[in-house]
Amino acid sequence: MSNPVPTWLTQIGLGIQRRLPSLLLHGLLALAAALALLPLLWMIAASLMPPGEANQYPPHLWPSVITFEHYTALFTRLDLARYLLNSTLLASAVTVISLFINSMAGYAFAKFRFRGRDPLFRGLLAALIIPAQVAMLPLFLLLKQFGFINTYWGVIIPGMASIFGIFLIRQYLLAIPDSLLDAARMDGAGEFRIYWALALPLCRPILVTLAIFTFLGAWNDFMWPLIVLTDSSRYTLPVALANLLGEHVQDTELMMAGSVLTVLPVMLLFVALQKHYIAGIMLGGMKG
Repeated sequence: MSNPVPTWLTQIGLGIQRRLPSLLLHGLLALAAALALLPLLWMIAASLMPPGEANQYPPHLWPSVITFEHYTALFTRLDLARYLLNSTLLASAVTVISLFINSMAGYAFAKFRFRGRDPLFRGLLAALIIPAQVAMLPLFLLLKQFGFINTYWGVIIPGMASIFGIFLIRQYLLAIPDSLLDAARMDGAGEFRIYWALALPLCRPILVTLAIFTFLGAWNDFMWPLIVLTDSSRYTLPVALANLLGEHVQDTELMMAGSVLTVLPVMLLFVALQKHYIAGIMLGGMKG
């Protein structure tokens, strides 16, 4: 007659059986995260390798000797600080102006009743299906007529408002009771004061979310600054990095250092605002 299985062992087995799906799911998520982070980690490691080591076979996953000479070369010999400043100023300007204009438009579509409001909004949504590349030529010719080619305004103006931003804020503002705004009007508050002092603070989570999207898009934009800007001193970081690739195609370590400097600021921004970003996405999903 076989010995009975101890009760504590049975409980452990049942606990493992119940938690097995969760363990498998977390294991798959950890594997997917590792695969996603591996290229980024190698990019950082390659930027710290001595010249030529990143091109060796088999590839090195970690530098034999850590060196910062490639970062020094980027800021001294290749003047990457100018391009970093250009990208920071342009992305910040586009983000601030876009938040102001999109929030005003979203507020108007959500809380004002005027003739043609709904057809106009549906027309804006229909324009979302038009690829951005289709509008580049007429937009370029229009900016050329105003003399904005090879100027920072030529990069800023197309990003000053977006249909997605207007839609996102409008959907969020629809959940704010009209009675709250009517009470402010009865107290003598003007429309701009209601928008500035009441609607904007209530929209803070979604504004932070939109700010992250807008800043990332402006920071990583390559095609439009390449088309509009002809003076190399006005280049943004992605455009300057592409030119760097053409001049130093064999210098992998230098290119990886430039890529790190391009990716690092937006990663730090996302980490710093991650809590507000998730809150805005969740609230937007529940209120939309």
